[in-house]
Amino acid sequence: MTHVVRGGVVVTLIVVLAAWAAAAVVAGPAPSVRQRVLRLVDYSRQAHFRDGTSGPRVLVTYVRYPAHGRGPFPLIVFAHGFALTPQSYTRLLDTWVRAGYVVAAPVFPVENANAPGGPGESDIVNQPADMSFVISRLTASTSPFHALVDAKRIAVAGQSDGAETAFAASYDRRYLDRRVDAAVILSGAAFPGFAGPVRSPPLLAVQGTSDPTNSPSNTAAYYQLAHRPKFLLWLLGASHLPPYTTGDRWAAIVDRATTVFLDHYLRGAPLRPLLPQGTRHDARLISDR
Repeated sequence: MTHVVRGGVVVTLIVVLAAWAAAAVVAGPAPSVRQRVLRLVDYSRQAHFRDGTSGPRVLVTYVRYPAHGRGPFPLIVFAHGFALTPQSYTRLLDTWVRAGYVVAAPVFPVENANAPGGPGESDIVNQPADMSFVISRLTASTSPFHALVDAKRIAVAGQSDGAETAFAASYDRRYLDRRVDAAVILSGAAFPGFAGPVRSPPLLAVQGTSDPTNSPSNTAAYYQLAHRPKFLLWLLGASHLPPYTTGDRWAAIVDRATTVFLDHYLRGAPLRPLLPQGTRHDARLISDR
């Protein structure tokens, strides 16, 4: 598969899974991760459910944070996929918390697995504003996490429909949140009508080449439109959901790549670990800095 990036030099490297395997984290609770559940309500906007009911947008938000260390910590707001909940991604979210981040994962009111009448995908266009609302509430002076969250270091991330949501909040002029400093887009795409970014926070796109749900061409398309700095991590042979929710053979790559990316752009840590020399068949990284 050949990809051309206009206006920049593309460096194609083979990601070394063996060097990152030690960074994999098994699923399950750990003493280094604490969690608090917030019920955030946006009364200014409505949620319309498939059972015919409606109401204000209630965002039950799972906030994971380090049990140890001194804050404030950078904030990651994570968007789950269609007909899922944040709990599906516990392993990955806890990986980021152990690396020193506060991770806020809202349950989208209409797209989540337990929505009244069943999940409704048409509500996705309202989700970028949900992410912005969560950012505002977590960084407000009245937030219970005010002292723990660094309001000047914010990333968004998401998977599948959640990745589309995070991408829109980061780059799409129709949904833009200028507080976003970096974006991690896992098996995602741009919303229909996206004509190109109006700003350029650093981008890490991750995509399985055997994804039956989100075509790899969707990721290639928005990546080509994105400005520098940007990285595209192809998971060779990977499907749509398992690399982000299970401990499969690509999970260690996702853990390490996303953490190194976030550490560099939110903390100024070295980027070099993202670009290891060597050969292996598991993944390929395209970098345009």
